[in-house]
Amino acid sequence: MSAGAVGLGGIAALFVLLLIRVPVAFAMFLVGFLGIWHLNGWNAAMGLLASETFTLASSPELVIIPLFILMGNVAAHTGMSRQLYDAAYALIGQVRGGLASATVIGCGGFAALSGSSVASALTMGKVSLAEMNRFGYDTRLSTGVVAAGGTLGILIPPSTGFVIYAILTEQSIGRLFLAGVFPGLLLLTAFVLTITVVCWIRPDFGPAGPATTLAEKRRALTGAFPILTVILLTIGGIYGGFFSPVEAAGVGAGLVILYGVATRRLDVMAFWEACKDSIVTTATVMLILIAAHLINPFLALSHVPTYVGEGLEALNLGVLGTLAVILLVYMILGCFLEGFAMLVLTLPIFFPVAMELGIDPIWFGVLVVLTLEMGLISPPVGINVFIVKSVAPDVPLGRIFRGVLPFWAAMLVTLAVLVAFPQISLLLPDTMFN
Repeated sequence: MSAGAVGLGGIAALFVLLLIRVPVAFAMFLVGFLGIWHLNGWNAAMGLLASETFTLASSPELVIIPLFILMGNVAAHTGMSRQLYDAAYALIGQVRGGLASATVIGCGGFAALSGSSVASALTMGKVSLAEMNRFGYDTRLSTGVVAAGGTLGILIPPSTGFVIYAILTEQSIGRLFLAGVFPGLLLLTAFVLTITVVCWIRPDFGPAGPATTLAEKRRALTGAFPILTVILLTIGGIYGGFFSPVEAAGVGAGLVILYGVATRRLDVMAFWEACKDSIVTTATVMLILIAAHLINPFLALSHVPTYVGEGLEALNLGVLGTLAVILLVYMILGCFLEGFAMLVLTLPIFFPVAMELGIDPIWFGVLVVLTLEMGLISPPVGINVFIVKSVAPDVPLGRIFRGVLPFWAAMLVTLAVLVAFPQISLLLPDTMFN
């Protein structure tokens, strides 16, 4: 059997394993290890497993993952997410659809602390769903906005998706973080505009909330000031060249912990729970990365990326046409595969093709991560939809999926804008201080 046939068979086996819900890391490890064993022998497979595991475990860049995850978990355990929501609520809650817009803004703020879409959807769902239900919001809008708003966690820095992309493609984590700032704000704005249009067409979907006094607005904004300061320090520090991404993660986590202790919101038990959650999430990400570093050499040995590149080149679609095909494949795969699994499975195939076409790797990373976001709310997998379902068990799953459709369309429009105007993504990375 030729190497190419082995590679295609391995990819088919991997898809089958993922579709029958075999854990992502185990499925990739199994296919990668057995594939290398078949092509290069047992010693090569064992040697690669040992060397890649040690290299990843000893990589100082990976410290960024547990630190940013810890920062988000501490923020969730100390009620900082509530403060972000309250600040947005005080400013715009009194307009039609204002509570939904406040939820999106709160998701964006919490995303800048946690870097996790699942954490953003879960935390803001607990904070905002009851409030929107209390004021008579249609459940399609209330649940849809939480599921869609949570996806901001993988685009607005710090983003675990960008870290994994950077490691797999050997790109700068700092440049990728900065590249996600303007696209993240653009998507957040698109979500707010979507809410406005929906509530203009259907006023009963998002009734106006109660008006707040100037004193209440000032008090809510004051409460959110420390969190906003942490966000600006970490991202601004990277942009200004004061911190490396790892140092920014340490500074951010340290400041959030100090704030929790100073305000007496972070006791020993809350800190212990935040640490436990961070360890579990970090271990999951590390296992996926180790498995990815096994399957990537297997794909290279079987020449699958070369065959895919030659096939796309034969279509003669040009740069934008080929990019459109790649992004379309990501959208389709997002309906069936979990985001990180899709990232580590497809990058070894599509990234070389993108580089061959002269596509900027940072811009390509932003586009890929945004399409991963779309998969988070695409049926039938749509992991963020299931997260919201766990918070709102009385709302039918189909109703939540209908609620995210306008936001999925907003994400598609945002993706088109970012494709048409690459500088939206590249402005900050190209002007950052080294």
